[in-house]
Amino acid sequence: MLRPVDSFSAATLSWCIILRTWGLVGIVLLLSGCATFAPNPPQDQSNICEIFREQPTWYDYARDSQEKWGTSIATQMAFIQQESSFKSHIRPDRKYYLGFIPGPRPSSAKGYAQAQDPVWGEYREQAGSLFARRTSMKHATDFIGWYNRRSQQQAGISLTNPEHLYYAYHEGAGGYRRGTYRNKPQVINAARQIVTRTNRYQSQLNACEAEFQCRRFYQVWPFCRS
Repeated sequence: MLRPVDSFSAATLSWCIILRTWGLVGIVLLLSGCATFAPNPPQDQSNICEIFREQPTWYDYARDSQEKWGTSIATQMAFIQQESSFKSHIRPDRKYYLGFIPGPRPSSAKGYAQAQDPVWGEYREQAGSLFARRTSMKHATDFIGWYNRRSQQQAGISLTNPEHLYYAYHEGAGGYRRGTYRNKPQVINAARQIVTRTNRYQSQLNACEAEFQCRRFYQVWPFCRS
């Protein structure tokens, strides 16, 4: 027969186990919820007008980045489509050993812009904030603008040259100057896709941008951004 102290200890232990279990469940739900409540990737990623119609705030973020750093809206969105297909929490696939044992990921890339840990840390220190998240479109567009401006300053690449901006984005300014991308057919192919997509996005945006500039009730002339 358990003494009162033993009964109390057993009950306390049981409650501790229950609370700990629910605490772990809460953490898992919180982490998964971040991805669950993220915007779904646009259905038609070939048309920037349709992308912004689904997610009109993305236009605002890209426009802010363009005004701040100089990279066009079309180029920013072409980069993001190439890197993540507009998936907010995407990361490189793990390598599996024996078909089922998970190994490390090939890089620390994450989020819309697929920024890796070291350069994301530099961005947060130099231009972003401690609260900047790679899973946020606002911060992803700002990061791309910041990075391309840095490529312009360090490697002399024009902000109107999306092909070479992407080479530097992928290889870094040092790798770009050394020409490391020249021996990487996949990177060259991706950069050419970036050019095609940027040109298409820009042509489409020229026809529909006005609807995103003045979509809110207070955005009337002369307060619309044009």
